[in-house]
Amino acid sequence: MRVKNNWSRRVTKTSIALDLEEGVFTRKDPKAIALSLKNSAENSTRRKTTPFASAMSMLNFYINRAGKKLDSNQLEILQQAKVELRRIFGRIS
Repeated sequence: MRVKNNWSRRVTKTSIALDLEEGVFTRKDPKAIALSLKNSAENSTRRKTTPFASAMSMLNFYINRAGKKLDSNQLEILQQAKVELRRIFGRIS
């Protein structure tokens, strides 16, 4: 019998990345998601990059980890949260 490779679960539980609010990625408001990620990134003492890069990395990690199991409506909300993150951090060109 093949053992499941749950590397993403292990990374999520043991990572020294951001301390995120519970349920942040299930919210329905892209701005609320972006603000929560911004707050977590700015308050983290363990991040190794800029708050913007750290917040965007966590958002992308969640989207990629969820894959096809992510509801299309929630995926759209999370994609909009990326735009909000860029706007909040002044990265819109």
